[in-house]
Amino acid sequence: MSAIAEQPDGPTEVIQVLFALHPGFDLLDVTGPLEILHTARHNPADPATVAFKVTIAAGEQAVTSAQGVTIKADCDFEDAHDELKDFDVLVIPGGGTEPILRNTGDEAEPMALIKAFAKVQEGDPSRERTLLTICTGSLFAAQAGILAGLAATTHPDYYTRFENLCKEASLAHAGDRTDVMEERYVVNNARFDLGENWDENPFILAKRPIEGRRKSIARKGSNAWMESNRRRESFARRGAQKLGGLRVITSGGVTTGLDASLYLVAALVSHESAIEVARFVQYTWQKGVVVESIDV
Repeated sequence: MSAIAEQPDGPTEVIQVLFALHPGFDLLDVTGPLEILHTARHNPADPATVAFKVTIAAGEQAVTSAQGVTIKADCDFEDAHDELKDFDVLVIPGGGTEPILRNTGDEAEPMALIKAFAKVQEGDPSRERTLLTICTGSLFAAQAGILAGLAATTHPDYYTRFENLCKEASLAHAGDRTDVMEERYVVNNARFDLGENWDENPFILAKRPIEGRRKSIARKGSNAWMESNRRRESFARRGAQKLGGLRVITSGGVTTGLDASLYLVAALVSHESAIEVARFVQYTWQKGVVVESIDV
């Protein structure tokens, strides 16, 4: 049961999160977002109101990071596919991406899981789901072909590689191009308007994207689902968006995963909760940009 779609007065159920780990993943890409989500509470004043529950999926019973730390998986990818409809958020870390991208097609993991998650959303837009990639994890999303017509970012050292993957995927799948942006994180399919005053909007940068790159047609947050999800027509509106309204968040280098995860807390729980998490972990939340799907 989605905590998001079923709670008219704001969520009280635990939001289900699936981390998909591959050999050689970057440890901070996982532990940073994990710390943010673990700390979040629906009511910051009540420790019992846990906001997120995390499940780890991998190809083997245990998977080792680039830094040599081994994490035990809760399930394998086959089970993850079987239970994918039960998850609200899919997180894809980066690190060690090249061997997978070079030696496997877009049907290998985690690309197959990413594509399946998008299909689940397209088949059931009544539930609000999010794909979050950290650092070079966005390269997997690019090769999976789901970033066509969206804006996205990745680690700055991989912009060219990322753009090439997006172009190849677009040609292979006859899709639209991907707008690669130089931001800490980029959010697509934000569905609700929080106003036009950039200085007061907690979900956006107080600056426009770098000159020479496509201007975003909207930079708005999305925590108004607490009001709008009570209206049946919001489901139809979501389903009419790309990927069935799947919220797609891509982030840059490893520390930007903290920023994107704080945005996720703000969007799915509350801005108050995100601010409290940032205070607790003593981290200064640096904002990215929020855009609508780009029609090209």
